[in-house]
Amino acid sequence: MDGNSKLEKILELLSEISNKYEAPCLSSSLSAEDMVITDLIATHKFPISVFCIDTGRLHHQTYELMQRVKENYSLDITVYSPEADDLESYINTKGPNAFYQSVDYRKLCCHIRKVIPLGRALKGKSLWLTGLRKQQSSTRTELSVFDWDENFKIEKCNPLLDWAEDEVWDYIHAKSVPYNKLHDQGYPSIGCEPCTRAIKPSEDVRAGRWWWESPESKECGLHAKGKVGVAS
Repeated sequence: MDGNSKLEKILELLSEISNKYEAPCLSSSLSAEDMVITDLIATHKFPISVFCIDTGRLHHQTYELMQRVKENYSLDITVYSPEADDLESYINTKGPNAFYQSVDYRKLCCHIRKVIPLGRALKGKSLWLTGLRKQQSSTRTELSVFDWDENFKIEKCNPLLDWAEDEVWDYIHAKSVPYNKLHDQGYPSIGCEPCTRAIKPSEDVRAGRWWWESPESKECGLHAKGKVGVAS
């Protein structure tokens, strides 16, 4: 399927979603993929809400993009943040950078900073759209365009699932879509600042995320299959 056909397909999908679901939403991490979907929603005025999660430890380039998105698009983009009490408890008992010590501590940090705010953001929503692609990671190869998320009890849609990375960037450049400038510095996948690094040309696109862990553990809990378990 060529690029134009894929674009037509995703526009048909977003139109179908807009007509079928009362409260669909896009969770945007401000990734290149999420920026493509955001641009399509804004350009074609699909009634799909967009929200971001501010973990409190994002790169300053990510905050700059967040501001640009709010200024460039006629969308009410809602930002959700972690609960202060949860963060204080984690930092006071484990330490501010305890996520380097174990996978459990890292997942607990992600749970506090991402998963709990996501749960609040999805409350009352009928469909959850994401920018996940099969090529991004070994943990995402079995995904479907439509799926059921058991953790959040909501239907999930991955419109760009079969898009290649080049197709994402072709759209961004063709439509002058704003994007995170860290992508130009060797960061194909961007999360929190202490948990993200640039990658080498030969490395997997998600090698810079939680680089001290093994590939099979490299999910934050937002898109985990099965029940999400964390250390206490």
